[in-house]
Amino acid sequence: MMKFRFRRQGADPQREKLKQELFAFHKTVEHGFPNQPSALAFDPELRIMAIGTRSGAVKIYGAPGVEFTGLHRDAATVTQMHFLPGQGRLLTLLDDSSLHLWEVVHHNGCAHLEEALHHQPPSRPGFDGASGLPSLARITVVLLVAAGDLAALGTEGGSVFFLDVPTLTLLEGQTLGPDEVLRSVPDDYRCGKALGPVESLQGHLRDPTKILIGYSRGLLVIWNRAARCADRIFLGNQQLESVCWERSGRTLVSSHSDGSYAVWATDTGDSPTTQPTVATTPYGPFPCKAISKILWRNCASGEHFIVFSGGMPRASYGDRHCVSVLQAETLVTLDFTSRVIDFFTVHSTRPEDEFDEPQALAVLLEEELVVLDLQTPGWPAVPAPYLAPLHSSAITCSAHVANVPAKLWARIVSAGEQQNPQPASGASSWPITGGRNLAQEPTQRGLLLTGHEDGTVRFWDASGVALRPLYKLSTAGLFQTDCEHADSLAQAAEDDWPPFRKVGCFDPYSDDPRLGVQKVALCKYTAQMVVAGTAGQVLVLELSDEPSDQAVGVASVDLLQDREGFTWKGHERLSPRTGPLPWPAGFQPRALVQCLPPAAVTAVTLHAEWGLVAFGTSHGFGLFDYLRRSPVLARCTLHPNDSLAMEGPLSRVKSLKKSLRQSFRRIRKSRVSGKKRLTAASSKLQEANAQLAEQAGPHDVEVTPVQRRIEPRSADDSLSGVVRCLYFADTFLRDAAHHGPTMWAGTNSGSVFAYALEVPAAAANSDRRPERAVEAVLGKEVQLMHRAPVVAVAVLDGRGRPLPEPYEASRDLAQAPDMQGGHAVLIASEEQFKVFTLPKVSAKTKFKLTAHEGCRVRKVALATFASVACEDYAETCLACLTNLGDVHVFSVPGLRPQVHYACIRKEDISGIASCVFTRHGQGFYLISPSEFERFSLSARNITEPLCSLDISWPRDAMRARPQESPKLSQANGTPGVVLGPQSRSGSPDPTRSEGTDTPELPEATLSPTSVDSATSADTTLDTTGDVTVEDVKDFLGSSEESEKNLRNLSEDEARACPILIG
Repeated sequence: MMKFRFRRQGADPQREKLKQELFAFHKTVEHGFPNQPSALAFDPELRIMAIGTRSGAVKIYGAPGVEFTGLHRDAATVTQMHFLPGQGRLLTLLDDSSLHLWEVVHHNGCAHLEEALHHQPPSRPGFDGASGLPSLARITVVLLVAAGDLAALGTEGGSVFFLDVPTLTLLEGQTLGPDEVLRSVPDDYRCGKALGPVESLQGHLRDPTKILIGYSRGLLVIWNRAARCADRIFLGNQQLESVCWERSGRTLVSSHSDGSYAVWATDTGDSPTTQPTVATTPYGPFPCKAISKILWRNCASGEHFIVFSGGMPRASYGDRHCVSVLQAETLVTLDFTSRVIDFFTVHSTRPEDEFDEPQALAVLLEEELVVLDLQTPGWPAVPAPYLAPLHSSAITCSAHVANVPAKLWARIVSAGEQQNPQPASGASSWPITGGRNLAQEPTQRGLLLTGHEDGTVRFWDASGVALRPLYKLSTAGLFQTDCEHADSLAQAAEDDWPPFRKVGCFDPYSDDPRLGVQKVALCKYTAQMVVAGTAGQVLVLELSDEPSDQAVGVASVDLLQDREGFTWKGHERLSPRTGPLPWPAGFQPRALVQCLPPAAVTAVTLHAEWGLVAFGTSHGFGLFDYLRRSPVLARCTLHPNDSLAMEGPLSRVKSLKKSLRQSFRRIRKSRVSGKKRLTAASSKLQEANAQLAEQAGPHDVEVTPVQRRIEPRSADDSLSGVVRCLYFADTFLRDAAHHGPTMWAGTNSGSVFAYALEVPAAAANSDRRPERAVEAVLGKEVQLMHRAPVVAVAVLDGRGRPLPEPYEASRDLAQAPDMQGGHAVLIASEEQFKVFTLPKVSAKTKFKLTAHEGCRVRKVALATFASVACEDYAETCLACLTNLGDVHVFSVPGLRPQVHYACIRKEDISGIASCVFTRHGQGFYLISPSEFERFSLSARNITEPLCSLDISWPRDAMRARPQESPKLSQANGTPGVVLGPQSRSGSPDPTRSEGTDTPELPEATLSPTSVDSATSADTTLDTTGDVTVEDVKDFLGSSEESEKNLRNLSEDEARACPILIG
């Protein structure tokens, strides 16, 4: 007989309204460096820069906080981009030869980047007999002429077509074919050879009727569009790569495939010119690689700049990625660690100026953006306020710290400035300064910490739209690595020629994989932190404003506890350096704890008020008193069959046969047992279906969904002893009358260990522990029925609120917890959430997520959600991310589902594993190795771009154009319509873009818990997010309204107007 549970009819409208005021899902901004960049553009008038990617994304950047993103409908590579100067419009060329016109448009007080027009040139094989025009083959180069109203398109067939940019239509009768050019070339140069593709098109700064055309064969032609004739011809014989026309028009420079460049004079000699005035191979005489791009910039001093990429000696340095800067006798070869995509100089582009006077050089690489100050001696690199490569070393973990005190913030910034001292010259400033950031200054500061494969921890300012690097902590200096001797030999063997100079911070190679950072924890009130690594090393550090020389105490903790039958087969521990070591200002190590065996640390937590740090691996967990520098506790969690935990990550291949054998045994067992149960199960199912059909159930009552059966996990599963979470709490464990310090540990096999701690009271007021040591006694041990891995543990006070962080209650920084009512402990496993009363540990309430939704929990955090309607109202809820990429929010302590959203594609396993929640309802996850996607679950705390851009529209900018269907895709590939923030009056709502979390509310006294899932396997099935009908209607409505407003504007108004970018 099937059981029905009846619920209340319908939903509570009051609660539904409150949910709308508390929860809302937004993907707001992408932090970091664009993945796989392919094109670069710069608008010298607006001082904004655009980057295109291989996935079809277009990202525009200005001053810090000024940025917005667009995405082409087709996921094609962006090959070229060109700004229409001063108009806020961008012309893009894709690898399918399609052209797209983007512009900043205004919608109800907010603006965004949208595709206005697109054009797919017709592809005609052979010749068109009707018109006699050559075929329009693949477009190789684009040139904007006549202030951007006209574009010249060079093709692979050697023709040049002309395009009307405002309408993106080809102009008939103006096509320049290769035959027309060959008529002006001497007969002996033709020799029956074709000119080849158009490699370069350059415009004259002062005479827009003249175009410099460079063909692959080496021919250079200055073509007069008005007279339709060639003014001058330069007969080059070397395969052409790039051409640059000097601003006065009297000189042009060409680069070639053999690593040479040539300088041609346009105002002397007869036409055609056969010999250049200067021809040189800078890195000859041996064969060199091609110079793919070259720039010529003149100066008032007479010492012009020549900047080119490539040209390195093929045999010796053919694998280097270089850009060379030459001025008079000074040559610097900038040596990068990733491929050069493109580069530009920031210089004067006004026609009335006689000289370029370059200020900066910006080089876009495959993995980073580097800007050099050309006005300061030595040409130093300019630190980037954004677009920093998050993946300079691969990210291995991340953590977020909200509401950082101003004093700690200033100390971290000061330590970072001492790491990268800036030159005294005031010219060394970021040159991309277009637009204005209209977002209010954040009232609270947020830190994003990222641990990396090379043993570094980077501190990022995550308070606003621009993710700014603050400080870098390196732990490698404490250990002896294997690569130091090889590095010194390589540096000694480096020659003086070419004059290489290492530039950029992208370094994908790690000295030793054991240095990798696995877990990070920071106490923002005492400036103490813990960094745990791959080889079982646990570092306790403290922030110091002055450099120091000191030795670091080392302690070892044996987590096996002399258990027999286990032999570690993994990597060796790292060898620490002995004696006093120099430490710069910043976080300096105070103690090093080495776990034995040296397995990767899977969980860590810090309680600075008690002077304790807890850590866990795949073998067990330990507790360390870093004030007395002595171990307190070591507990082995291994099961007798946990042989896989002893092999380490480098020897997993050895156990492949064993794991396959076990899998086949399980399959065989399930088939045998399934056959035995088949007859009985089928008869029972038929009886239940018959009874269900006979019953006439009520039609107006909600019925709970049928729960999926959860198979109990075997106790002898491999890696069952992995410690997944650790937690400190001051609560009731021994009895209901006395509360005290406790430590909780959850494992992969569904076990939870709770220890009562005896911490001497004097430790809270001094840095020295009294002689009496900290004691730990096992108080409770909980075994979950289905043995699901425990993801998180949190204790709730008498009011059902999470306990505050260390020092928050004692320093009156948060509301003191309720110690009068009964406490409860929330245990979150991969399959369900369950609340137990304390100290009896009896079940109070639960929610079976796997049974209801068919998913598994990957990340969990307690967060405070503030209301947009009432300043003083907030709720603390449980946010969780599942292996399907969905985010669920539950009430605490009732565990009632509130909302759920499709956040990450479930195929994106790395994105799900990298997700981290903040304590005010926001989150981050990696959408690529170099980019964090920021999202918000809160209706109030939203960090998104809000900025203005002063643009000058031409007279025909409001020309009618075909209506385009709205673009529903975001750059990260997740479907959804995301509009700019609006208040009810239609104006921008500045309260929604303050750039960070709100100040503490009475409810916001919690300790966030976010634990990585290190060993769980995800099931990858096909799923996508949903676009609701209401979203599409809202989007179409706003688009129609904006078109109506644009048509009402006067066509002859071309004044500059501020545009808001959301």
